[in-house]
Order: sequence, then structure tokens, then C-alpha cells
Amino acid sequence: MLQVVCVKQVPDSDTRVKVAADGRTLDPNGVTLVLNPYDEFAVEQSLRVKEALAAGEVVAVSLGNAGVQTTLRNVLALGADRAIHLKSDTPAPDALAVAKALAEAIKGLDAGLVWLGKSAIDDDGAQVGPMLATLLGRPCVTNVCKFELAGNVAKVEREIEGGREQLEVPLPAVFTTDKGLNEPRFASLKGIMAAKKKSIEERPVDLGAPNVERLALELPPPRAAGRIVGEGAGAVAELVRALREEAKVL
Repeated sequence: MLQVVCVKQVPDSDTRVKVAADGRTLDPNGVTLVLNPYDEFAVEQSLRVKEALAAGEVVAVSLGNAGVQTTLRNVLALGADRAIHLKSDTPAPDALAVAKALAEAIKGLDAGLVWLGKSAIDDDGAQVGPMLATLLGRPCVTNVCKFELAGNVAKVEREIEGGREQLEVPLPAVFTTDKGLNEPRFASLKGIMAAKKKSIEERPVDLGAPNVERLALELPPPRAAGRIVGEGAGAVAELVRALREEAKVL
């Protein structure tokens, strides 16, 4: 079975980001870019399925500028067989444009399973997976936290409010992965060396006119300094007043 895992390069969560001069994008200077953490679960699950079947191929696909190849090479080091780089210099493309580009690349691959992380930590949109499934005409299960393959049917569980939902989905299908699905592996030295010989196919893409225009991007205001309203039981009344009248949380 051929599987496709869609990955995204995002700023490391430890990176202190800044808004660029245009006021609508992030300043790339000094930003460390990494594989989106939720995509790590998608990559790991695709590799586990391949290992369980003892057959098949895992193809990694990513959209972005030339720097994306670093992340794709890391995915190849983990065990993916080959990669497709959808090359575009468009900064922060909208979810529909990304889904359309991914769908066009995946249509010709006859993939039984298509994997994505549930969301990217930079925009937290969680839209590309369902959009991609719709464009491909396939069922989609989001926030998958348990996966089992039984022939041509996937038995999965997904997180919902207050519990888990159990589903059976015929393949081919699209899945977005959540934390807890598995424990992502680290690349071995052998895998890193092997990745140097694996192919990354470049496909220039034109995303066309944007479907969504970002008008502004700004960092949240700095938190105000805390203050001590008193000590002991005598401070309770002042604390309640401050929470009600100033913080307006009561």
C-alpha cells in the first residue's frame, strides 16, 4: 500500500517570533524551523503501517520555499521512501490554496492512506486535512488517537469532548493525527545516511490568487505586572473586588 504523509515546516515553539515589517507575516530572521509536532505522529503512524504490512511505500509531501527540503530530508531519515517538494515562495498561503496544491499532487499517487497532523502550530487552523479529503472525494477522520488497520478498513478512535469516538472507515481515506496516537521515533545514523540518497522531487506550483487575505498580524499585549492586595483572610474582600471590578472575571 502506498501512503502519503503531508508535512509542514513551522517555527520551533521555543523560538521568539517577531512580526515582519509588512505587519502581516512573521519575520524569518533568527527563527528556527522544524517539522510540525503534530505531523510527527502522522509520519510515525505511516511508518508503523508500512512495517506491519512489510510492504508498501511512504511518500512525504510538503509545500513551501527551498528551505522546506531540510524538513523533508529529516522525514526521509525517519524512514519515508521518497519526497515531493511543492515549491512555492508564497508567504503564509491560506488553507484552501495549500489543500488544492496537495490534492493535485496526491491524485496521481493512488494512495490508500493520506496522513496529516491535526493542525499546524503556527496558524492552528486545522483546516487543510478536511479540505484535502473533500477535494480528493475521500472520507476523513480528524484528531485520531488510536489506529488499527483491518484489511481495507481502518478502525480508529478520535478525541471528542468528554470521551472518545470509535469509527470504522473504508480506504482510501484521509486521517489527521493527535498527540497520544504513538511515540514518534528519532532518526538513526543509518537512516540519516540513507536519506542522503533518497530522492526529493521538485514540482513548482502556482497557488493563484489568495482565497483569504490576512490584513494584520500582531503579538498579544504584554501581561501586566502582578500585585499583592494584602495578606491573610483580610485580603479576601479586596481580592474579590479587584477580580470583579478590574479584571472583570467574576
